[in-house]
Amino acid sequence: MRKLFFGLFILIYSTGFGQSQDLFFKEGEWFKYRIHYGLINAGFAELKLEESHLNPDEFHAIGTGKTTGMASLFFKVKDRYESYFSKDSTKPSYAIRRVDEGGYTIRRNIAFDTIANTAVTEDLKKKTIDTAAVAEVYDFISGFYKMRTTSFKNQEIGDQTLLNLFFDEEVFPFQLKLIGREVIRTKFGKIKALKLRPIVQSGRVFKEEESLTVWVTDDKNKIPVRIKADLAVGSLKADLIDYKGLTHPFELVY
Repeated sequence: MRKLFFGLFILIYSTGFGQSQDLFFKEGEWFKYRIHYGLINAGFAELKLEESHLNPDEFHAIGTGKTTGMASLFFKVKDRYESYFSKDSTKPSYAIRRVDEGGYTIRRNIAFDTIANTAVTEDLKKKTIDTAAVAEVYDFISGFYKMRTTSFKNQEIGDQTLLNLFFDEEVFPFQLKLIGREVIRTKFGKIKALKLRPIVQSGRVFKEEESLTVWVTDDKNKIPVRIKADLAVGSLKADLIDYKGLTHPFELVY
C-alpha cells in the first residue's frame, strides 16, 4: 500500500514540458483528486500553488495525500510534499518531503544550488546531510510544473520527452511518451485529452516499465484529469474531482 501511494504521487507530480510557464499556471491554482478502486474510495490528493513568502520571484507548491474511510483503518497514509521554484525557469531552490505511511516515515529537506550544481539533502530522521553533484534536475513538484509548459502540437504518437528528477539522493531519468489523443468523459463533461505514458523503472514500485497511463487536458492548462496505475498490489485510478484558479478556461467538448 505504501508503494501504491508513492506511485500515485509520481504520477500527479510528474505529468505534462518547455516555454514560459506563466502562460499555463498562476498563484491560486488548486486541484483535488479522488483515489479509488472501482467505486471504493482509497484516499484523496490535493495540489495548490501559492506565491512564496520567502522570495517574490518564486512559487510555493504544496501537495498532500491521505487515505480515507476503510483504507485508513487498514493502512493510514498522510503525505506532504512542498517545492519552492523559480517563476521564470521552474528550477527548484528548496523541496520538502514528509511521509507517514503505515508507520513508515520520511522527513527530508533538499536545497538546490543551480549555480554550484548541487543538491544538499538533510535527513531529519537520520540526522544526516549529504551533497550530490547535479545539473538540470527537478523535484517531483517543480518537475510537474516544468513539464506542463510543453507544447504537444508538433509531437507525434510515440514521441518522448525526458526530464531528470532528483529523489532519495539520486537522479532518475523520467520519460513521458505520447501514446494517443482522445475524447474522454469526466465529472465535468467530455474533454479532449492527451494520452501519455510515463516510463518508469520496473520492480521498485510498478509491475513493468509501461504500467501507467495518464490523461492530460489537450489545452493550455495541461492538467492530469485521469490516472490509471497497474501496481504489484492491483490497479487504481485517480480522477480530478475539483479545481480552481486555472489560467485558461477548462475546455469541454459539446
